[in-house]
Amino acid sequence: MSPPSVPYRKIFVAGHRGMVGSAVCRRLGAETEVLTADRERLDLTDARAVEQFFAENRPDAVIFAAAKVGGIAANAAYPVQFLVDNATMAINAIRGAYEQGIERFLFLGSTCIYPRDCPQPMREEALLSGPLESTNEAYAIAKIAGLKLCQYYRKQYGAKFNSAMPTNLYGPGDNYHPEHSHVLPALLSRFHDAARSGANSVTIWGTGTARREFLHVDDLADALIHLLAWPPAGREPADWVNVGTGEDLTILELARLIADVVGFRGEILTDPGRPDGTPVKRTDVTRLHQTGWRHRIALHDGLQKTYAAFLRETDEGRLRNHPDRLASS
Repeated sequence: MSPPSVPYRKIFVAGHRGMVGSAVCRRLGAETEVLTADRERLDLTDARAVEQFFAENRPDAVIFAAAKVGGIAANAAYPVQFLVDNATMAINAIRGAYEQGIERFLFLGSTCIYPRDCPQPMREEALLSGPLESTNEAYAIAKIAGLKLCQYYRKQYGAKFNSAMPTNLYGPGDNYHPEHSHVLPALLSRFHDAARSGANSVTIWGTGTARREFLHVDDLADALIHLLAWPPAGREPADWVNVGTGEDLTILELARLIADVVGFRGEILTDPGRPDGTPVKRTDVTRLHQTGWRHRIALHDGLQKTYAAFLRETDEGRLRNHPDRLASS
């Protein structure tokens, strides 16, 4: 399968400094004009500023990867910020894009917005069919608002706005803050430190039995470009499409893979007193596969690439370890 071509002349990538946004910019390369704006230039929580930015720059399409993100600890500590900031940014961008006549808007949701006890694998139809996972409820509600708003603009006005629902992501440019990062970068950083210090053991949160699916961010970027071009002219895209591998493993299995990649040979312990989060999260990627796209990067290969990027970013003094910033979804 050859990489999809870029179907638009000018694309605004919101959140270009985050893991997803930077991967999208790498993927777009010189194929199209890539429009970006940091927070000093554009405050996405300011509706007037967003509409003015779109009016002045006139992108043909928007890939909305801007979000306030974090792991279980961050979501538990800052639910107000996770809900208000993410919902405000999404509403401003979607409404502003429509008001300025932007042809295409691709919003990034997240599979964490599916119900906590969602039947596995998670199908797109399962959205809003049950209670959310409490440990990331505020973030999920904000993402659902953005996703549904895109759907409503299509239904009410015929706008070609829809959403991609990526599974857990990893890769270059991830956030490695010890308390506010997601599970994979948190484990990679901890096992790296343990291997370098000669520690005898590493303790991971929870029982280790929760199951998760992981997609390399470069695969996601390729999928997003593919979805911008899909479907062929004259057909309507789905309101939202899961983007993942359809393959999962336990957190303990993930920890063992990471330990192998970074060279940690000690014992891996679990801490059942810490939360596991959602018991199982695996996407049904039938709808995505029907469009002709499949992931290319196997997990072990992706972990090796990610660890190499971690080492480079550390050596160059640009490793992200921020407790609170706009990043990727």
